[in-house]
Amino acid sequence: MITVEHVPQAETDYLAQLEKAAKRFADRSPQREETLRTIESRGVLYADEPGRVKKRLARLNADWSLAKAIEQIPTEPVTTTGSTLPLSPDVFGADVLGLERLMGRNNLTGVAFLEGGYLAARSIGRVSVRTPEGGHHGTGFMVSPSLLLTNNHVLRSPEEADGAVVAFNFQADRDGRPLVPVTFGLEPHDFFATDRDLDFTVVAVAEHNQEDARLADFGWLPLDGAQGKAILGEFVNIIQHPNGEPKQLALRENQIVDLLDLFVHYVTDTAPGSSGSPVFNDQWEVVALHHSAVPETGPDGRPLATDGTPWRPGMGEHRLAWKANEGVRVSRVLQALSRLTLTGNAGRLRDELFQPPGPPPRGEVAPPTAARPKPDGYVPDGYVPDGFAPDGSAPLASGTAVGITVPLRITVGVDVRAPEQRGHDRLSGPRPAPPTAAGAVAAPAGRVAGGSAVTDAAAQDLDAALLNLRLGEARAYYVRDDDRAARDAYYAHVDADSDGEALRQALTTLLEETHGPRPSYKPARMLYPWVDLHPDRLLRSVYSGKTFTAEELIRADAAAEAARLQGVQEFLSRESTASADELIAELDALEAALPFNCEHVVPQSWFAKREPMRGDLHHLFACEPACNSFRGNYPYMDFPGFDEAVRADCGMREKSGFEPEHSKGAVARATLYFLLRYPGLVGDRPAEFPEERLPLLLDWHESEPVSEYELHRNAAIAGIQGNRNPLIDHPEWVRSIDFSGVWP
Repeated sequence: MITVEHVPQAETDYLAQLEKAAKRFADRSPQREETLRTIESRGVLYADEPGRVKKRLARLNADWSLAKAIEQIPTEPVTTTGSTLPLSPDVFGADVLGLERLMGRNNLTGVAFLEGGYLAARSIGRVSVRTPEGGHHGTGFMVSPSLLLTNNHVLRSPEEADGAVVAFNFQADRDGRPLVPVTFGLEPHDFFATDRDLDFTVVAVAEHNQEDARLADFGWLPLDGAQGKAILGEFVNIIQHPNGEPKQLALRENQIVDLLDLFVHYVTDTAPGSSGSPVFNDQWEVVALHHSAVPETGPDGRPLATDGTPWRPGMGEHRLAWKANEGVRVSRVLQALSRLTLTGNAGRLRDELFQPPGPPPRGEVAPPTAARPKPDGYVPDGYVPDGFAPDGSAPLASGTAVGITVPLRITVGVDVRAPEQRGHDRLSGPRPAPPTAAGAVAAPAGRVAGGSAVTDAAAQDLDAALLNLRLGEARAYYVRDDDRAARDAYYAHVDADSDGEALRQALTTLLEETHGPRPSYKPARMLYPWVDLHPDRLLRSVYSGKTFTAEELIRADAAAEAARLQGVQEFLSRESTASADELIAELDALEAALPFNCEHVVPQSWFAKREPMRGDLHHLFACEPACNSFRGNYPYMDFPGFDEAVRADCGMREKSGFEPEHSKGAVARATLYFLLRYPGLVGDRPAEFPEERLPLLLDWHESEPVSEYELHRNAAIAGIQGNRNPLIDHPEWVRSIDFSGVWP
């Protein structure tokens, strides 16, 4: 193994990086303020050194005389071209448009900007690192056919890199549907170079993954050490996986305010970047490697969290109070790499990084493919993509469990089926067969279930979910008279005229006593086929309102579960002496990488993913992973305005909370149910839903009346797990219930 570590032996964790970034930012306050005054009074062309400005203009195929001409032209664009220059369309070019954009004279740009961003994004992936402490995520991007660049604080050592992976295509397609991530292992034994002061790591990536997908299909971003890629006052773009979420873009939201010898500072009013992300100019050239937020600090100089307390790395970057971003200048990364003395294969790989890229072979870059079956429900050969069952076998939904026991007596449930009950070939759809009860299949002692167990489990559970879907097609969607009779019988012994606390206690007792069957968390088995259907028999994402067929989400979640099981088996075979904490961390990482199309309106982290809360259908809703990740575990809130919030199809988000775009009434009633059913469980930590936001739920509840969809949900859930949602059955009780007793 060749390992190159060109580093000092100083403190290297992210907290140290934050403190250093904060000091650099503070030390440069006078220069930065002067730069901002110049940009405001005279413009971008005068804020930086003349030599650097001329190099930037040359890179844009422009010169100073053209820049001065644009500067003196009125700002109203000419309608024929969109430019502020009185040019005819035949002489109007991208160089003029790019120059006007640089100078802030015009926000228009050619459509090639979007095409360039799409191609650049292909080479950017989410880095997942497993550590004894539980693991973490970052962003990384390919900088040669074999090498990936990220931060040192994301990958500190060859040992960390050896257990890490990078996932490309962890994002949604243009319809908002999740693509299937394509995951590759890292190969630090081939190349690993890191620099703690500059906070970068370069590591080799496997040429193929276990499903024989090609790394070459995702291309790479060439690095150029020449000056002229960006100047003071210019806006830059960041493509990233913030907080390990699906890939996102921050377009022209960060303005460069300072260029240091090694670093660049850029500010934004939206959100900080993600560790290891590339920072681009408008020509999609890599300007910097994002590595740190510049934090707000306390009197002792330590970074602060959003709640004003000292920030610790375990809180996550999203909890950091920040005021700017800092990136490592890409020219300095290249200089550091060029000084390394390398021979053999490591030298060859390093040299590839300095070679200009050639055009990709024709037809070799495959477009990303959404995880979606054909409309007729059949999936052709080759549909199951990277990271899923190795033989392309069907993904799973639920079933009976057999234990995988490792030396520390950690048992993980893996669903299997009796061989005679298999009614499925690959993913071609279930064969007609009567429903039968599967018995538990015992695994031999010490045996880790192989691919056949996952295959059989996948077939059984997909069959079960699809059978539930077919049975539901013949059922009446909602029978009002029957449901009202069931409702009246359910609350027969509840005194609605009692005082608020007594009413709350009576409902809590009723909800717990009647919560008989307590299904585990398997949305593909019950939620999608029946519970969450709308009157048109389609599913709607709870936050974005996007529609899906039930079969579409059943198959997508089944594929995700099959891949999770495969990941568990691979982990246990690789880490036979893994501790309980290591296994839990692995399970969490797999769940984060392969999420279900399901939202817990009360986030799982608030109750540590425990049952019965996790599988309680009353607060589960269909929701594509992009919206699920966008909401994260932020509590609900109403935004007084729109200026500061990060917005998406799913709603709005900032440090203090999340406001859905759709279904406010439904999520409010589901949250109120949870508070009644599980008093004392939510609100014991600052980041959870605080008591002072109760009026928000009450307002959402009263502003959006109960719909037929919610009535159907309530009746369907009562038929499965026995209890009902009082706020759906009796919305008028909301002001009579004293909710104060539900908080710790």
